[in-house]
Amino acid sequence: MQEAGFLTAIITLGLIFWLKATPHESKNVSKRIGILTGIGFLTGVSMGPLLQYAAFLDPSLITTAFTGACVIFGSFTLAALFSRDRTWLYLGGTLMTVLGWMTFASLVNIFFRSTILFQAQIYVGLALFCLFVLYDTQMIIEKRRMGDDDYIWHSVDLFLDFVHIFRKLLIILSQKEEDKKKRRN
Repeated sequence: MQEAGFLTAIITLGLIFWLKATPHESKNVSKRIGILTGIGFLTGVSMGPLLQYAAFLDPSLITTAFTGACVIFGSFTLAALFSRDRTWLYLGGTLMTVLGWMTFASLVNIFFRSTILFQAQIYVGLALFCLFVLYDTQMIIEKRRMGDDDYIWHSVDLFLDFVHIFRKLLIILSQKEEDKKKRRN
């Protein structure tokens, strides 16, 4: 099971690089949309085990996490859209630094298996990707203002933000449901 998740992650990463390397031209639109579809499909496949586990605990967890992710994503997007100046763009360096540290902590945690570190990654990751919605939305607005109309790449930015928020919420809700069931027994 782990190998399948790793394989889909590697292929998804390859598709992301392929999409980034394919120029945004009218002759490449269908190819780029195909790559985007592949990214979406493989992202869904990689979430299969988590969705299956959440459905086993309580099927309503998936709906709750999706609704929560929609509300969070919508709220932070609106905050970015209605912000008078582009101050959220200054978050970029900080967000990337925190993401780098979280990636490092994730790799370290493969060996140490710390529950506290895992919990910190979930909650910090949720906050981080909420802020990424602000940053990415304003970055897309600024890029468009400067003439970049690569809507396919911009959709990847926002799609990945949404997926990370949904995944983190689903993990949090699943853990809470699991704890609730343990206390009942």
